[in-house]
Amino acid sequence: MDDLSTTPMRPTRQWIVISVLGLLAGCSTRPPDADPSARPGTAVLGCAQLAQDLHDPGLRIATAQEVAAGTLKVAGIASPMPEHCLIQGELNRRTSAVDGKSYAIGFEMRLPTHWNGRFFYQANGGLDGFVTPAYGNILGGGPSSNGLLKGFAVLSTNGGHAFERDVPVVGGATFGRDPQARQDYGYNAVVLAAPMAQALIRRYYGRPADRSYLVGSSNGGRLGMVAAARDLGGFDGIAVTTPGYRLPLAAMTQVWDAQQFARVARQTRPDGIPELESSFTTAELALLAHAIERRCDALDGLADGLVQDVKGCLAQFQLRRDVPLCPAGTDPDARTEAACLSPAQIDALEAVFKGPGPYPGLPFDPGLRGQNWREWKFSNSLGPRDAIALAFVFTTPPDGVAADARSVARYALDFDPQTDATKLEAHDAVYPQSAMDFMTPPDAMGLESFVKRGGKLLVAHGGADPVFSALDSIRWYEGFTARHGEHARDSARLYLVPGMNHSLGGPATDQFDLVEALVAWVERGQAPEAIEARARGRGSLLPNPEVPADWSPQRSRPLCPWPSVARYVAGDPEQATSFRCR
Repeated sequence: MDDLSTTPMRPTRQWIVISVLGLLAGCSTRPPDADPSARPGTAVLGCAQLAQDLHDPGLRIATAQEVAAGTLKVAGIASPMPEHCLIQGELNRRTSAVDGKSYAIGFEMRLPTHWNGRFFYQANGGLDGFVTPAYGNILGGGPSSNGLLKGFAVLSTNGGHAFERDVPVVGGATFGRDPQARQDYGYNAVVLAAPMAQALIRRYYGRPADRSYLVGSSNGGRLGMVAAARDLGGFDGIAVTTPGYRLPLAAMTQVWDAQQFARVARQTRPDGIPELESSFTTAELALLAHAIERRCDALDGLADGLVQDVKGCLAQFQLRRDVPLCPAGTDPDARTEAACLSPAQIDALEAVFKGPGPYPGLPFDPGLRGQNWREWKFSNSLGPRDAIALAFVFTTPPDGVAADARSVARYALDFDPQTDATKLEAHDAVYPQSAMDFMTPPDAMGLESFVKRGGKLLVAHGGADPVFSALDSIRWYEGFTARHGEHARDSARLYLVPGMNHSLGGPATDQFDLVEALVAWVERGQAPEAIEARARGRGSLLPNPEVPADWSPQRSRPLCPWPSVARYVAGDPEQATSFRCR
């Protein structure tokens, strides 16, 4: 019988074993020499019957309803969703012995009547706390399809906690006071929810899923890399973008960056906090972006607004040499347009692009002119994301912070990476795992068990991601390659997306399908080389307003497996076929 009771965190969680006995209609595994491709199937039960047959006290079904074909549309996707069974419920409702609050792993599953034989674990982003619709987002910007439309059975969870709507500003992070909720968010929700989903699949279709995949971005990307490192869920393939696989260190770096920008802020909020938006105008960041383009854009053989050669640009670009410096005594507020940056602004940028030490800085990419870059660097770093994550979830014991915007911002500005960083690795009797234990993949460069059983991992990262540095993903992949040598490419590949901000957007070709590439690799042995990515210009179902006007609206580029670079060879400069990965 399949072992679906893997690693219960406490004796009270032994209910999952009982649940498995009640849910599984039979146990079978495919022989080793069977066709590796997933086999299509159809539902053998009605949606309502699936819910009625479940009686385990640890699993509660709140909704079980048929969704007719064509009645559900998803923004940006032309085809309506197929007929499917919508299941909503929760696992393991409990009361915390630490903060007295109630917790559960909320979930949603969408089970298509006509099934492709595969399971899709949709890993969600941010601090989680919400059950996002289980459509099976296939990553990138404005995807033209999703997992449900492709026929996957899709699961989404809230990571083991619910956003506290009645607690302003910090309501997304207060779960960090409960040690079990921390672990559920970090990785344990996968331990419990994945076998539950597999059991529902077995019951609904009369057989288990042939192949299982985890797909996620940002924190979901982190979770994918943790799942690979811990080998959770038995996934055959994992596809992630923007993976914050060392998220606590990235959050600390975000607030450290905010401190650098605060030093050159020209305005102060009414509550006395520096207004980070005033540290660099949109025009000043555009000046920096143009300077990067002048030095680095043509390194790949074509000046097209995309810096493909990341390492070449790191070697070629110098802030103090390549960005116009304002003469001494210049009043930046008196300038009619951004023609130069002040010495203090250059100092701040040098610090940000270098990084604080434990976590790398940023590559030089003209996509920093993107609106999402501004939002993360100037708004979110002092707001309800990184600062509250540090205060409640990543420090041990939790620092906590008052639920008002000024207190959160003050906490971020006062956080000291030199002394407070030790809190990210601390643990005690109440919190037996540090943030670096429950949030990050153990032995990320190894992934030994996942690799040994043939798992495949695809990683894509935006060159202009302002949150999780693409240099950290490069650091990981080069360490993975050093560990596994010439066989590294048999298990994992990394793709950079020039110009792309956090998960999507920016002046980039950000529309691509990692899921199709992953399935072809896992099931047909077709190792991915170049993956085509497209811009979402005029006429797209979800246009990207930051696609430059002088680009073709359908510009395409190859995403190349690291360390190769998409280099222009000959032909139409708007088409991916004119480039080669070299």
